[in-house]
Amino acid sequence: MLFPTSLVGSYCQPDWLIDRDKLKGQFPPRTRAKELWRVPEEFLKQAQDDATLIAIREQEEAGLDILTDGEIRRESYSNRFATALDGLDLDNYGTVMTRSGKPVPVPRIAGPIRRARPVEVEDLKFLRAHTDRKIKITLPGPFTMSQQAVDEHYGDPAEAAMAYAAAVREEIADLFAAGADVVQLDEPWMQAKPELAEEFGLAALNAALEGAAGTTAVHICFGYAAMTKERPAGYSFLPQMADCLCDQVSIETAQANLDTSVLETIRGKTVILGVINLGDMAVETPEIVAHRIRRALPHVDADKVVVAPDCGLKYLPRDVAFGKMKAMADGAAIVRAELS
Repeated sequence: MLFPTSLVGSYCQPDWLIDRDKLKGQFPPRTRAKELWRVPEEFLKQAQDDATLIAIREQEEAGLDILTDGEIRRESYSNRFATALDGLDLDNYGTVMTRSGKPVPVPRIAGPIRRARPVEVEDLKFLRAHTDRKIKITLPGPFTMSQQAVDEHYGDPAEAAMAYAAAVREEIADLFAAGADVVQLDEPWMQAKPELAEEFGLAALNAALEGAAGTTAVHICFGYAAMTKERPAGYSFLPQMADCLCDQVSIETAQANLDTSVLETIRGKTVILGVINLGDMAVETPEIVAHRIRRALPHVDADKVVVAPDCGLKYLPRDVAFGKMKAMADGAAIVRAELS
């Protein structure tokens, strides 16, 4: 089928599950942020399961073809996996600067980074048990995790990134074994730090992806619209993705009104095409979505397009998130009918 639709990763978490005022009042946490949950610890897993079922059903009702778990159990896209690894001091935080120039607390790397156990496999199994559609699950990429920590062990950022890559590679293998159709690595810091990404980030990313048993994707973005209002005119790190081992590259085109001719530089890859502007609370019409898809078609083969939002829907109000998701599916159907 042409133009299958999917979320990038996250869906909005219900207000009864998470304190959304606290959530939007801070940058995505790199350390644990248990204070965000409204539900007592003894009931939290049950509540997260229930909310995940809602996210699955709403994706199905909107007409999406490839489903995620909505990242409902996560305080941020990265910290559920990153803080589960051995070798980190999670009690005595370090600090790094966000891409917006704000300091945020991060784990300190105090010993060898290792994955002691599967982290997201049960999340994946829950998703697989509750839908018969194709499924995708997301992980933070090794370069991004290495930039969201203070290294006090390796003394070499490339070595730290490679240690994260080994942990990610192990998790990818278990996720495909558990039934994932697509595993996506989120690497927003490749866009934020393109020189370091070129120096060692792409090598670490490829080390994580090497030998993957199924379809792999990499998401590169400008940051959540709720946090980063201004978008650059283009990507600082995209042509280099032609040398990435991933099958799919997820990019934003809607909010930045991206010149889609840049997609020529990654021909051969499937493009997860961001067509939903998360910086605008107005719900797009299907016709607007169809127009944004058509803009890309001179530069990417139609059978290599997956239609998605620019980034995750985590920070949107629920009615807006569902409306945009439905418009996205309906807009993809318009262009699919035109080309069929």
